[in-house]
Amino acid sequence: MTVEPEKKLKIKKRRSWIPGLLLLVPILLFIFGFFVVPMLYILYLSFISTDSVNGADAVFSLNNYVQLFTDSYYLSSLWLTVKISLYSVIVALLLGYPIALTMAKSSPRVRGYITLLIASPLLVSIVVRNFGWYLLLLPNGTINQTLMNLGIINAPLKLLFSELGVVIGLSNAYLPFMVLAIVTSLYNIDPSLEKAGAILGASPLRSFFSITLPLSLPGIVSGCVLVFSLSMSAYVTPALMGGANVPVMPVVVYDQINNLLKWTFGSALSYVLLATTLLSVVIFTRTLEKSKFKEVFR
Repeated sequence: MTVEPEKKLKIKKRRSWIPGLLLLVPILLFIFGFFVVPMLYILYLSFISTDSVNGADAVFSLNNYVQLFTDSYYLSSLWLTVKISLYSVIVALLLGYPIALTMAKSSPRVRGYITLLIASPLLVSIVVRNFGWYLLLLPNGTINQTLMNLGIINAPLKLLFSELGVVIGLSNAYLPFMVLAIVTSLYNIDPSLEKAGAILGASPLRSFFSITLPLSLPGIVSGCVLVFSLSMSAYVTPALMGGANVPVMPVVVYDQINNLLKWTFGSALSYVLLATTLLSVVIFTRTLEKSKFKEVFR
């Protein structure tokens, strides 16, 4: 007697998925056509070896990857990209955490003003912001002129077309992502925990390192992953702030494809960059999730 109602219930549940699936079809087709297919095609090109622009002598081989891993220039470029991205993460974290903590401790009105200030740079083109830093970091720019007038330095510092200039540009560009990621975790911390710590005799500094900082680790990890991933794939900022002196991997990929017309080798470079980014993110997140703070990530 109960078999028939159970069958009807299963059929009803199965049919309830159909409208949702139909709603997903347009976005799935969009993702497949404009993301999956191009990425698969680039992967295919990375295994094609050719010396001509039209690909008349194209053969399927691993020559592109062999050339990449045997040439010290491309390996140093990859390491430079990782190093600059790590520096950008550290600078963004050191600058962003105090801002996020201030937002979490402020009143709703002040919090709104700070959020507006943090998000407002995102409304300005990254090119415009980079040109602003370009004028500030020039040898005769505002920063060098101010330091020289104060007698702090005798000669202009090399702030532009250097690794430091790229780190400054990337940190400025992606600082809002770090702040917003951290403050989301800080909002979820129960204020009564800090009060309980104070009652038990913990100083504000001890309370921060024992309660606030560990509980905000998920936001820190999210912010670091965001800034690192965006810095690894950034092209405009390194091209403007670093130029030829800082050949990070996205700039090298652009030169290979658009200037040298080596589509297949540029495709191999882009996939190595993608694999390096994914591997670094996975190692970083897995290491923290298995550390002594693993309970925080559950």
